[in-house]
Amino acid sequence: MRDAKKRQVPLDSWQLGRLEALLRSASEAVSKTGRPVVLYRQTVEEQGDSHEEIVCTVAPGYVVEQRVTSGGVLVPEFGSQRVYAIPEYPQAALDQSKERFSQIMGLLESTFGP
Repeated sequence: MRDAKKRQVPLDSWQLGRLEALLRSASEAVSKTGRPVVLYRQTVEEQGDSHEEIVCTVAPGYVVEQRVTSGGVLVPEFGSQRVYAIPEYPQAALDQSKERFSQIMGLLESTFGP
């Protein structure tokens, strides 16, 4: 059990460092193109033609999670927003969901990986 923990810490550190590097690459691309990179969209609630979702994007130097309500006759409304500096986001993502962390890594690896 102890050996597994010893190996897990370096693996987590490597993953956190790798995600930070990929986010920095995405941020550089956003700076050049002016278009944010969408990391994920998650529908939170649907009602008729309208829905509420969380949209997570990379902006120059930051990762932004926004709660957006839109659809039907509603004008899009931003309910909340979390802004993370790129070095902060990998740990926040890992703490929120290991599955989402893996999805984000996969997306960024396929787009910005070696």
